[in-house]
Amino acid sequence: MRILGLIPARGGSKGIPGKNSKLLAGKPLMSYTLEAAQQANALDRLIFSSEDESLIKIAADAGVEVPFTRPEHLATDEASSLAVVQHAIDFLEAQGEFFDAVCLLQVTTPMRSSQHINDAVKSFAKSGADALVSVIPVPHQYNPHWVLTEKGSNQLEWTMGSKVIGRRQDLPKAFIRDGAIYITKTSVIKQGSLYGDSLAYFEMDPMTHVNIDNEQDWQRATELLSR
Repeated sequence: MRILGLIPARGGSKGIPGKNSKLLAGKPLMSYTLEAAQQANALDRLIFSSEDESLIKIAADAGVEVPFTRPEHLATDEASSLAVVQHAIDFLEAQGEFFDAVCLLQVTTPMRSSQHINDAVKSFAKSGADALVSVIPVPHQYNPHWVLTEKGSNQLEWTMGSKVIGRRQDLPKAFIRDGAIYITKTSVIKQGSLYGDSLAYFEMDPMTHVNIDNEQDWQRATELLSR
C-alpha cells in the first residue's frame, strides 16, 4: 500500500494571526508536523501544500517537497480539507504518480509524533476500512447517551433517544476527532469523502492533546512542550 503524506497550511488565520509560522517554543508551529512526518517511515512520499510563499519557504528549507503552489481559491476560510486533498491527488496523478491512500497531517497538532503516524498507518492497513481518524475519548459525563438537546421552549430531549443508560459502566465508548491524523483511501477521496462508509480509529493520549485554534490552545501547547 502506497501512502502519500500531505501537510496543508495556509497563510491566513483569524484566531491567531500568522499562526502556522509563529514561533512555538522556539520554532515555527508547522515545523513540529514537518519533522514528525519526515521521520515517519510509513509514508512513501511527503509533500506540503500552501498558497503562502513564506510557509512554502519554511517547508522547503526543512527539506519537505513542495511540488506546487496551492491555488488561492483553495486557501480561503471556505475551502474544505477534502478539496485540498483532491487537488494534490489530481496534480500528482497528472504526473503519473498514484497512491492507495493519503495521510493528512494538520500543522495545528504539534504533539503528534512520527511513531503515532507509523502506528496509525499500520492500524489503517490492518483494518481494511475506507478511512481512519485519530481520536481521544469523550469523558463519560459528556457521552452522547447522557447529552440533552433543546426541544422547543424550555424543553429538552435525550440526544440518543428515549432509552436512557443509567449506569456509567454501561455507556458505550465515545470519541472525538483530535485533528492529528486522517488517512483515507484515494478511491474514497475521489468519491467525495474523507471518511467513506467504514471508519477505523487510532486512539491518542488526551493528556497531551492540543489542536491549536486560539490563544488558550497556544498556551497549552507551550506548557506541554516545556515538559
